[in-house]
Amino acid sequence: MGMKLYSKTAASLAALALCAAPALAAGPPSSTPNQNSTNNPSSTNSHKLAAPGQYCKAESKKHVAGQSGTPFSACVKAQAKLRSGATSSPRTACKDLSKKHADGQKGTPFSLCVTAGAKLLKAQNS
Repeated sequence: MGMKLYSKTAASLAALALCAAPALAAGPPSSTPNQNSTNNPSSTNSHKLAAPGQYCKAESKKHVAGQSGTPFSACVKAQAKLRSGATSSPRTACKDLSKKHADGQKGTPFSLCVTAGAKLLKAQNS
């Protein structure tokens, strides 16, 4: 019984070593010349920002009849527009969201999106 366990362990370790060998041979990842560049401040600032979905946590993820997507997905798309600079105002980025109150939801999808957009812009500018 001890010999079977030893041979299985040895075979497992050999397979693991073979899988790890190509990764070790590749060496550490090289940095690109533009990675440490300070010419584009928005690229370094965007890495510090949370993902757009983090700002839209309060939005509902339930589908609404007659609308494509969910209020959450629409908010994420609006935050992406703000982050990329396609829109400069949270109100214009969130204009497609509903302004009707949903039962059990605090605020409207539009107001929650505008609030999330304001938080994104504040984080982006700081």
